[in-house]
Amino acid sequence: MTIRLRVVLVLAVAAGALALPAVAWAHAALLRTVPLPSAVLNSPPPVVLLTYSEAVEPRFATISVTNAAGRQERADSPRRSASNADTLVVPLHHLERGWYLVYWRVISADGHPVRGAFTFAVGPNPGPAPQFPVPSTSETAATPSLVTARAIVFIAVMAAIGLFILRMGIARPVVPRVPGTRLRAVSIAFGIAAGIGLIATPVYVVMATAQFALRSSFDLGNVLPLVGDSAFGRGFLRLELSFALFIVAAAIALWLDRPEREQRSIAELLSVGGAFLAAGATLLIPGLAGHAAQTAPRGASLLVDWVHLAAGSLWVGGLIGLLVLWRSLPIARRVAGLMVSVPRFSNAAFVSVQLLIASGVGAAVIHMPTLASMWQTSYGQTLLVKIGLLASAMLLASVNLLRTKQRLAAYAERPELAPGAAALLRRLVAGEALLVVSAIVAAAVLSSLPPPAKALASTGGSIGRVGPGPVTEVVNKNGYRLQFQVTPNRAAALNTFSVRITRGGQPLKGASVLAGFAMLDMEMGKQTYLLQVKGPGLYQREVPALIMVGHWALSFEITPPEKQPFTVLFVDRANG
Repeated sequence: MTIRLRVVLVLAVAAGALALPAVAWAHAALLRTVPLPSAVLNSPPPVVLLTYSEAVEPRFATISVTNAAGRQERADSPRRSASNADTLVVPLHHLERGWYLVYWRVISADGHPVRGAFTFAVGPNPGPAPQFPVPSTSETAATPSLVTARAIVFIAVMAAIGLFILRMGIARPVVPRVPGTRLRAVSIAFGIAAGIGLIATPVYVVMATAQFALRSSFDLGNVLPLVGDSAFGRGFLRLELSFALFIVAAAIALWLDRPEREQRSIAELLSVGGAFLAAGATLLIPGLAGHAAQTAPRGASLLVDWVHLAAGSLWVGGLIGLLVLWRSLPIARRVAGLMVSVPRFSNAAFVSVQLLIASGVGAAVIHMPTLASMWQTSYGQTLLVKIGLLASAMLLASVNLLRTKQRLAAYAERPELAPGAAALLRRLVAGEALLVVSAIVAAAVLSSLPPPAKALASTGGSIGRVGPGPVTEVVNKNGYRLQFQVTPNRAAALNTFSVRITRGGQPLKGASVLAGFAMLDMEMGKQTYLLQVKGPGLYQREVPALIMVGHWALSFEITPPEKQPFTVLFVDRANG
């Protein structure tokens, strides 16, 4: 395959789908509450029970129970139920007659905050429900400070691993082939990146933990004991340990390495192999600690995530290393040194870009529900920014591959081309490195945003959008007249969902109506309830299905007697 054909192939595939970081986005969803939302109790409950779709850490849970006057009625901090790890128990003071607001905020296993609220009343005759001032039920982990800290962590870790690969593999032949050259500057650059990564990782964990606990990052006395209490925090602490072990292994390999010898000793080979294994383990931990481990198929998600990080590390670290090498080589030997290292890096970078594209396409198949979600959601829009940055970097890389590399190769026959080629290489590599680093920053934003829910894939067949507020819609389908009602259509409340079905003016008896509820703003799974027969052709049920403010896919699967089932789907907006 010619170089020109390689470049065309890369750009063609990249236009379809560039690197998408492997992510899993299952968030903690509130499945059941005791008391039920909007329930009226005859006697005051001693506790409130909140059951989630996963175990959440009580020390990061913020749960308040307030009366209509805003007085706090929680008697103690939330604790985990002894009988169910997914349930939080909230002790209460003795409640008087009246209405109460339960507001909750928990942290999912992937580090994303989830919030919600609901009301209940203590009777008898508590009166009409008041308008409670509900705190915001939306929150993001993509704050500027956290995104910046996360980006620094990944840039440093990936650059350190890529610099080590460049130093021990790609650039090593420069020393024996070009007399009077050394790779000490590349080793120093590796040390700087490693040091930044070692410092930035615990700083980021402290900052994230402080946000989980709603405390200041400088309140170390209260924040530090909490860093290992969340699955997210434990994952990044493991990343810190694994990265430190990699640095030790890499330092040993650098100490043993004798680049002036073409042939490595057994000790050198073992040390390099151990460092590469440690680097691979380090790049596996972000997936195990974050989104990829939560997404099915788990093995494929973890593999895509690991390949993506490994390929990106080689690319960004290699680019930084080439700049360092260009600067550190003696002027008289610069072109000769670049003639050795640039072709080798070009081949490695070509493979890494192929892997970036392949892993991006694989992750897109796993995670992106629809093509439209690329421009209709903040996650997709950020992804498009990242694709644009990487596409621009690949354009510069293709110029390097087609022009600079060939000019350096022609140095022996036309030495007058070499100085211009070396200068062009420095400018292009610097621009390429800046674009790739910017793409990593975009990836840090992506990993802090909830991605499109898979339920979005089903909304293409929706009848239309409804809400906010009570819903009354009439739909004619398959010869049936269907009247749908949702009241009061409020999030975190007990809503009534009903369908009146007639055919030829006569009520349809004996049908089965299964209502489904899927959150569209984040991945939370689907709830289903069988509507009950309340009269001739009337199917109805009261359930607290709309557990959060936002957009919901409401599906009604209707099975007439001895007929094929059909489905009617709405996109609903539920407010608090």
